[in-house]
Amino acid sequence: MKVVVFGATGMVGQGVVRECLLDDGVESVVSVGRSASGVSDPKFRSVLSSDLLDLSPHAAELAGVDACFFCLGVSSTGMKEADYRRVTYDLTMAAAAAVAEQNPAAVFVYVSGVGADSGSRTMWARVRGETENALLATSLDAYVLRPGFIQSRHGATSRTTLYRLLYRVFGLFYPVLRRVAPKYVSSTEQIGLAMLGIARRGAPERIMYSDTFNAITP
Repeated sequence: MKVVVFGATGMVGQGVVRECLLDDGVESVVSVGRSASGVSDPKFRSVLSSDLLDLSPHAAELAGVDACFFCLGVSSTGMKEADYRRVTYDLTMAAAAAVAEQNPAAVFVYVSGVGADSGSRTMWARVRGETENALLATSLDAYVLRPGFIQSRHGATSRTTLYRLLYRVFGLFYPVLRRVAPKYVSSTEQIGLAMLGIARRGAPERIMYSDTFNAITP
């Protein structure tokens, strides 16, 4: 299986890449992004692009793709809607179009978030929800994960200082959160394993919260 990962340098992306590289059934992992991830593995190669809205120069790298794991995302804090939409909706759909051009039926797993809703008055939730809907309307075999709190595992770290501090604090309460709110708690490891399982066998739902996708195994 050939896997393409967007957002491999982020916390979730780091966890997903790790699980892909550990999986014997994954033959190659292609990371597409603006910066190098620093991963060194025979199965891994990094494709750097200064313009993720135009991936046509990298069509050869996407050829033969079986699954795309889209982990790229930013906080909406302090962003205008147009800027957030460009990073969230436009980049996601550009990636989907590039993957679909190579394999119209490829599996595409999108990491969204709890609260995404195209009808919401909250900007980030509305844009995320619209992105979900647009993906599900493509030819791709698309799935949406809506994690809430994500526990960092195996050294995966956020590039945002505030997020690193918050994850460190809330991580202390992870066992409790997992018991009282299983629908909204996952880990970078579980997300990676769920993506691999979805790529191989699909999933019971197109849009899933943590309690559903946590149960999916490779």
